[in-house]
Amino acid sequence: MSDKVQIGIIGVGQIGKSHLRRYREIEAIEVVAVADVNESELERVAGEYAIPNTYTDFRDLLARDDIQAVDVCMHNNLHAPATIAGLESGKHVFCEKPIAGSYIDGKSMVEAAAATGQKLSIQLATLFSRETKVAKRLIDDGRLGRIYHARSTGYRRRGRPFVDGYGTDNFVKKEVASGGALFDMGIYHIAQMLYLLGIPEVERVSGKTYQETDMYSERRESSGFNVEELGMGLVRLAGNMTLDIIEAWAIHLDPFEGSYIVGSEGGIRLDPFGFHTTMSDVEMEATVQLNAADTRWHRVRENEDAYDSPHNHWAAVLQGRADLLPTAELALQTMLISEGIYLSDRLGREVTAEEIEEHSVSTALDI
Repeated sequence: MSDKVQIGIIGVGQIGKSHLRRYREIEAIEVVAVADVNESELERVAGEYAIPNTYTDFRDLLARDDIQAVDVCMHNNLHAPATIAGLESGKHVFCEKPIAGSYIDGKSMVEAAAATGQKLSIQLATLFSRETKVAKRLIDDGRLGRIYHARSTGYRRRGRPFVDGYGTDNFVKKEVASGGALFDMGIYHIAQMLYLLGIPEVERVSGKTYQETDMYSERRESSGFNVEELGMGLVRLAGNMTLDIIEAWAIHLDPFEGSYIVGSEGGIRLDPFGFHTTMSDVEMEATVQLNAADTRWHRVRENEDAYDSPHNHWAAVLQGRADLLPTAELALQTMLISEGIYLSDRLGREVTAEEIEEHSVSTALDI
C-alpha cells in the first residue's frame, strides 16, 4: 500500500480549483500534473498549488507513466471523452458530477471502466454526509421496515448560474451542460435517495420541466439560457417503490422540506434530520445525535476517514484502504431518471426505462 498516490487533474476552472483545494488537505494525494486549454490560467494555478507539470493537451498528461489516476473537472459534455481516454490509458478516473451530458455517454464510461479494469468514481458529495451515513445505518438495521416511498428535493430561491450572478454561462447552455437544475443539483439528491433505497432498478418515469422565473434580459440573451430552472418527476422503481422529485434553481417559495424516506416501521427526513416511528402504539419523533455518532465512529471504526468526503474516499480507494462505493452506478441511474423527466415532458406521458435508453443521444463534444 503506497503512502502517496500521484494524480493528474484535467481542467483548472471553477471545479478544478475546488478539487485542488480538497486534495491539498489530503496527505495521501500528490497532484503532479494539471491540464487545461487556457494556458495562462493553467500556469497561474500550477504556480499557486506548486504543481510541477502542465499541459494544454490532456492527452500528454495521460501519457505519463508515473500517474495512477486522473480527475476530470471539465464541463458535462466533455466528461465522457476525457474519462474514456483516461481509462484506456490505464488510469483510474475520478470525474465531477454529473457522470456525463447524457445517459448513453455515461453508460459508455461505465462500460469502458469494466473493459479496462480501471476504477471509475463520480463526485457525489451527499453520499458522505453525516445525514446519509446515519440514515444508511438505520435502514440497514431494519428500523424503517419495508421501504416503499422516498422524496428528493433541492431548493434555491433564485440561484441560477450566471443569470443570477455567479458562475459562467456554460452552466445554462444545453450545448455544454445538457441540463439545468436536474443535472446541477438533482444529481446529488436523487443519487442520495437511490443509494439509501439500495439502488433499485428504474421502471417508469413521468415528469415536467419549467423555465418561468424572470431574469435579466441581457443575461438571458448573452448566455443563451436554454435549460430548466425547475424539474419534477415521479419514478416507479422495482420492489414496489416510488420516488418523487422536485429540483429548483429558482422558485417563488420558501425552502422545501428536506428529502425523506418512509417505510412500514419508520421514516427519516434528512434536512432537518429526524427519525419518526411508532412504539407501543405511540407516535414518536426522535432527536438524532449526528455529530456524536460521527465522532464515535471515527474513534472505533478502522478507516472511517475514508468516508469523510468524495475526495477522501477516492484517496483511500487508490491506497487500497477502502472498497469503492457504487458512485458510477448511482450517477448513471440518476442520469436515466433525469433524461426520463425530459423525455416524459417532451412526449407528454410516462415513459419506460427502455424507452429512455432508446431515445438517449450522445452529447459528447470532440476534444
